[in-house]
Amino acid sequence: MSRLTHVTAGPYAPPAARRELVAVSADGARLHVEVHGAEGAPAVVLAHGWTCSTAFWAAQVRELARDHRVIAYDQRGHGRSPASRDCTATALADDLVAVFAAALAPGERAVVAGHSMGGMTIMAAAGRPEFAEHAAAALLCSTGSGRLVDEARVVPLRAGRLRTRVTGAVLGSSVPLGPVTPVARKILKYATMGPGAAPDKVEACARIVHACPTGVRHAWSRVLAELDLDADVARLAVPTAVIGGGSDRLTPVAHARGLAAALPHCTGLTELTGVGHMTPIEAPEAVTAAVRALTDRYLTAPGPGLDPMPAGTGTGAATRDTTPDTTEKERTP
Repeated sequence: MSRLTHVTAGPYAPPAARRELVAVSADGARLHVEVHGAEGAPAVVLAHGWTCSTAFWAAQVRELARDHRVIAYDQRGHGRSPASRDCTATALADDLVAVFAAALAPGERAVVAGHSMGGMTIMAAAGRPEFAEHAAAALLCSTGSGRLVDEARVVPLRAGRLRTRVTGAVLGSSVPLGPVTPVARKILKYATMGPGAAPDKVEACARIVHACPTGVRHAWSRVLAELDLDADVARLAVPTAVIGGGSDRLTPVAHARGLAAALPHCTGLTELTGVGHMTPIEAPEAVTAAVRALTDRYLTAPGPGLDPMPAGTGTGAATRDTTPDTTEKERTP
């Protein structure tokens, strides 16, 4: 099927949720939420990016649900969440807060991970009291706080007004993407993935991205083009790790470096050599390891000066080797 919304076999096929629920946002928007893993386990909340869905996190969900309670939701208009006229950074923050209220107990804390627009969601929500109540730590993957069109390298032109204008037209196009074809896969791989991305990873990304409704893709592209969350980054006070792909054309690694430098409490920057924008699918082990490292430290094994989980929200998770392979460069700002 050309419009299949995700692959149905292999490591990037989304596992069935243990339960599903609906979170209702401030403006009444209804958000599809999936819960995986055991009740009482350390909680992880996953926010996907522009044109994606909960299926984008399949590899992380499958691995983390072994010893975590994984909560993934579809951003408004994406996946199984109905579209809404309100497409703003404020709406993204409202939606994340609504997911917290629907899926977490009062005072329960979670590690919150966001990819691309999901990372922008975390930044936008950083100043909310509900975020302070529920977020123990955060992971920002392949994201930026602003200047997204100016700094994107999808169009092979020198930086300047012409590239910005053409990039805006390309990313903001309202033309339907059409079926997933060999040509479509090549275009998507060039724009969003590293040159060495395997065919199964390209296919997984293509199925998800091409399933996003054209109107939703266009509406959110306009929001991202005007995004300015620099002030919100300064409010993201929880321990936060940053991941960027060295071959990312949509949010070049300079964005990750800028975030790491601006965050009040950055726990480290990981640059993935040869990896593009789709880090959770291109480098699933690295992203999963980063989430697990945060839960191990800030939810399950608090040390001096660190806040433990509230009583009754879970016990320690099993630990495993999270040593990065040689394609990663660890930096501590």
